[in-house]
Amino acid sequence: MSIYEKIAALGIVLPEVTPPVAVFVPFVRSGNLIFVSGHIAKENGKPWVGQLGLNVTTEQGIKASRGVAIDLLATLNLAVGDLNKIKRIVKLMFLVNSAPTFTEQHLVANGASELMVQVFGENGMHARSAFGAAQVPFGSCVEIDLIAEVEE
Repeated sequence: MSIYEKIAALGIVLPEVTPPVAVFVPFVRSGNLIFVSGHIAKENGKPWVGQLGLNVTTEQGIKASRGVAIDLLATLNLAVGDLNKIKRIVKLMFLVNSAPTFTEQHLVANGASELMVQVFGENGMHARSAFGAAQVPFGSCVEIDLIAEVEE
């Protein structure tokens, strides 16, 4: 089953890639690695604003994280032209907009991590970091960046 068949089976339609709103590019290729810039959580096309542990629940954070992963896949698709060329998802880094007492950043991260495994199988298993942050751009609840290895 191709990556696109897996995505379709999950009921996912890859969105249009949103151009950056600052001085950076959506991705950079260096050798066989693709570095995808951080993407923020969105709800109805606008930043999903809030802090985990204050006004966003862990379950909502997991959903937000999965949504960001879908946006990352769209950008990765733009970067390589064919997601079947992805050899491995190498690493995801999560910034979780967190109240000072919130300690479930790892659970929020699972929303995106699980999707990468559903899409890429064993090649979707990756290293990751999940940090609580006092704030992320636009007040969004989650920001994630990604590193992937592409076939030559």
